[in-house]
Amino acid sequence: MPSVKYAFITAYLKGQEARLVTVQHLEGMQAARGMQDALATIRETDVGSYLEELSVKSFDYLDESLWKYLAERLSFIEWLKLVPQDVRRVLKAYVRKYDVFNIKAALESTSSARKARMIPVGEIHDHGLLDELAGAGEPDDIIRVLHKCRLEGFVPALEQYEAGQGTQARRLVEARLEGEYYRNLLDTAKNAKDARLLVQSFGMIIDLTNLQIVCRAIIEGVEHGIAELIIAGGHEISDKSARELLSLDMAEVPSRLENTRYSDVAKEIVASYDRTKSVTAVDEVISRHKLRMLREVLAPRVLSPLVLAWYLILKEIETRNLRLVLKAIFDGLPAQETRDYLTL
Repeated sequence: MPSVKYAFITAYLKGQEARLVTVQHLEGMQAARGMQDALATIRETDVGSYLEELSVKSFDYLDESLWKYLAERLSFIEWLKLVPQDVRRVLKAYVRKYDVFNIKAALESTSSARKARMIPVGEIHDHGLLDELAGAGEPDDIIRVLHKCRLEGFVPALEQYEAGQGTQARRLVEARLEGEYYRNLLDTAKNAKDARLLVQSFGMIIDLTNLQIVCRAIIEGVEHGIAELIIAGGHEISDKSARELLSLDMAEVPSRLENTRYSDVAKEIVASYDRTKSVTAVDEVISRHKLRMLREVLAPRVLSPLVLAWYLILKEIETRNLRLVLKAIFDGLPAQETRDYLTL
């Protein structure tokens, strides 16, 4: 029976991959005359058929619709009966990244007068508690929501924080939330089929996230306090090694990573920053290499939770690219101004 379930979820997710928005779709959208023409360009895709049914009123409405679409697709996978239990567990653990995003947004709002804007995806959303989280006035309010959703694992990160302690204190709490998220994700991966490759994939994401944190800090000259933001659990770059990179000049980072797969990534970051003098070069290079590296590990795999991991990454990229392109269309920006920010 397990082999039948893996065959089913593989067939379903590979079928969904065939209906993703492609580079050609994005180029067609950027060349479109207006919003309706842009949406017509992707009507044959799964997300396009969903959006075509909507009456688009504003970008905010469209943006929320994109997140609702993603939430529905993820919920549908969990609803399917012929889904292996380890695939369900990986899905649940992975999607908690949106809970972390929403907790961080609520945390920031406790120090400002603005109501937090939530992403309608994740455990808190599924419990119908996003509005309560968004209206949290104190960290204790957030903690109460987490207990209601059985997300107690995130509570220790918040217990010592008080609203108004300052940006650095809040960033430390956010890093602890991220650390708990990845700890749980790795633990879940270790108990799944093809655990070695699944742990490797998530560890590579941690490696690249830490490299992104380090490179931005070095370029911006804000190394102080950054060591505490490093995430444990990397595949090739330990948290200790990542912290040691903070003491280097940016030009020295590639050689320090010489025995890892990230040396060329660091070289490209150095070259791109030297050319553009923009710290966003770090994000663009990391994003591009993350997709390439994960594709090499995950894309060829079938009959495994690795199929789900690859699908989740592709759906996130699809959502991000669509948000960028649609926002540019709403704002009347030329295609070139967004093309460099797309993950292709």
